[in-house]
Amino acid sequence: MTTAAQREADPLPAEQGAPAPELAPPAASFRGTTTVSERAVRRIAERATAEALPGRTAKATATVRGGRAEVSLGVTLPYPAPLAEGARDVQRHVVDRTRELTGLDVPTAHVDVTALAAPKYSRAPVSPTEDTDSPAAARRWWSGRRTPLTLLTLLATVACGALAFDLIQVHTAHRPAAAWRMSAVHWLADHGPGDPVVVIAGALMGLLGIWMVVLALTPGLRHRSTVVTAAERVDAAVDRSAVESLVRDAVGDVPGIASVRVRARRRRITVRTRLAFGDRAIARAAVTAAARAAVTSCRLRREPRLRVTVTPDPVWQPPAQPPTPRVAKEVDQ
Repeated sequence: MTTAAQREADPLPAEQGAPAPELAPPAASFRGTTTVSERAVRRIAERATAEALPGRTAKATATVRGGRAEVSLGVTLPYPAPLAEGARDVQRHVVDRTRELTGLDVPTAHVDVTALAAPKYSRAPVSPTEDTDSPAAARRWWSGRRTPLTLLTLLATVACGALAFDLIQVHTAHRPAAAWRMSAVHWLADHGPGDPVVVIAGALMGLLGIWMVVLALTPGLRHRSTVVTAAERVDAAVDRSAVESLVRDAVGDVPGIASVRVRARRRRITVRTRLAFGDRAIARAAVTAAARAAVTSCRLRREPRLRVTVTPDPVWQPPAQPPTPRVAKEVDQ
């Protein structure tokens, strides 16, 4: 038998169907810990930078000490744009996103602008009605003619300055005319229009005048070709030597091509290659396709015609043809 004291000391057994008593939660030291690595913080900061600067990549470094993280960024900002404002926007976005996704305390992000990049324009689609061969679409840059203009201006300045100085000396200081002017007057008086020296000098002056007229009426800059741009009121040009280099590199990657020579002009690009091995027709088709792709990538306003010549090397041999299978004849015995 159990006494009343024993019943009070011993806990009563749980009745059938009665709910179990609730257990107290474990202490904080037994719940475990969550650690965010520096690599995860760095990746999150780089992704946040890509969100703030679409199309740009960034290099980030992160240091985690307890519940605090320090982030440093190396970014490329677009140009032209206010650098201070752009850096602050990136800094604010990276701090907010890193703090939200990691749960760490990110006081600030150190932003280092490593480079500036101009915006990339995609080529605007050309409508079928647009005439790409029109003068407006294929306009060329005009040269300033600095060298001829400088020489002509210098020659005219020296001649007119010397004559003006001598005339001022004669009329103001009452000095005799300069010896060179008197000699020129006497020489012109002694030589008439039929003198060979006068005829030659006149022909040279006529050629000089024709040359100046040609310079005034032609655009010049013959080694540059204009490029199609999507931006309004923006004219761009590429040097033809760069076009030659692009075509040369593209054709040089074709299998069997030993050497390449390219000459780019305004209306035609000539490609001459040497074939070391392989089928000549296949190599010519591959060279034409590679050269055409390189010229198209230059986005010229007036795409020039392409002329391709494939010349086999002296050691080149045509590919061997597979032997024709012989059909065995059955002989009835």
